[in-house]
Amino acid sequence: MHNTHEISPNIYWVGGSERRLSRFENMFPLNNGIAYNSFVIVDEKTVLLDTVDISISDLFLANVKHALNGRTLDYLVINHMEPDHCANIVSMIRQYPQLKLIGNTKTFQFFEQFYDVDVKSNYMIVKDQDELNLGQHTLKFYTAAMVHWPEVMMTYEKSQKILFSADAFGTFGGLNGGVFADECDYVLDYLSESRRYYSNIVGKFGGPVQTIMNKLSNQEILMICPLHGPLYRGDDLGLILNKYEQWSTYRAEVKSVLFIYASMYNNTEVAVDTLANKLARLGVKNMKIMDVSQYDLSYVIAEVWKYSNIVLATPTYNADVFYKIHSLLHEMAALNVQNRKFSLIFNSSWGGKTQETVMSYLDKLKNISIVGEPFNIKSAYKDHNESELDALAKDILDSLK
Repeated sequence: MHNTHEISPNIYWVGGSERRLSRFENMFPLNNGIAYNSFVIVDEKTVLLDTVDISISDLFLANVKHALNGRTLDYLVINHMEPDHCANIVSMIRQYPQLKLIGNTKTFQFFEQFYDVDVKSNYMIVKDQDELNLGQHTLKFYTAAMVHWPEVMMTYEKSQKILFSADAFGTFGGLNGGVFADECDYVLDYLSESRRYYSNIVGKFGGPVQTIMNKLSNQEILMICPLHGPLYRGDDLGLILNKYEQWSTYRAEVKSVLFIYASMYNNTEVAVDTLANKLARLGVKNMKIMDVSQYDLSYVIAEVWKYSNIVLATPTYNADVFYKIHSLLHEMAALNVQNRKFSLIFNSSWGGKTQETVMSYLDKLKNISIVGEPFNIKSAYKDHNESELDALAKDILDSLK
């Protein structure tokens, strides 16, 4: 049993998909599982780039053996020490006792934290932009600290101009037969999940993403091989690089309005729908309305990364913010959301500190602005509220120009 794919002369994909997994990192919902990518280069020396999660170990080990075709394994490059990529390192050492493990100092610190085995004699410590010649192929190692762990490296294969990018450029979702984005409808099948993956997993670290992209800017890249999801070449390469430039600089992809609301008895929802309808009549297109109670927050965060303007609408609950809106505010602050325009709707029946709490979180965000006056209703939207909502709609429209 094996499933390998030659992605370039003598470079083989040896990964696999796990579609039974329902939550990535036991947190983020998966509708179509996740792919774990790993690669073997066969040359005068042989090298394996990363391993995979323990859930697909049997398939992975068979894939590696098939790609090596009777050869021994000389090197294992550890680009990332998170368990979904390092779980088979010890198994590889057991099969190939002379195997050299390539990583940086932080890599091996984490290795010793995870695994109680002494294989220091197998360590090969590299520094930023060190190189390793395999024969026809040469690997160049780039440290990429905090994309999204401190030990992360990316490996550039110079002869084929391939970047093995660790978790960067990854996406949720298992592979659909082919391993390349151009072998499927990437925009339809994966782009939204790439955005959700980036915003929730890597999103906090836009600065480090920019650092590694700048560091690699003088290298021609013809293929990107992330640790999750399809591989990129041709037009798809330009697409994902452009998206990462937008996402890592916190620039919105869509100049329109995202409504995020909570509503216990539909009263706050009426205010949201009324405002959205007014904006539509004023010519605003491509808006989106999300009931925060109906979505896992990872999907909401992904849309925050997409839209320029956000309307947050919350009722008061236990004299403070509705719990799921409160969680969203916490996540936006934790993920370093920037460069967005917010408008606010509050609904309260007898008081509380909802507005104070919301503003305290928004104050933590960089380069954000509040558009219009906060719109406050008491229990339910009434006709006498319409002039205030008209004013807010006009302010939002002006902010989109």
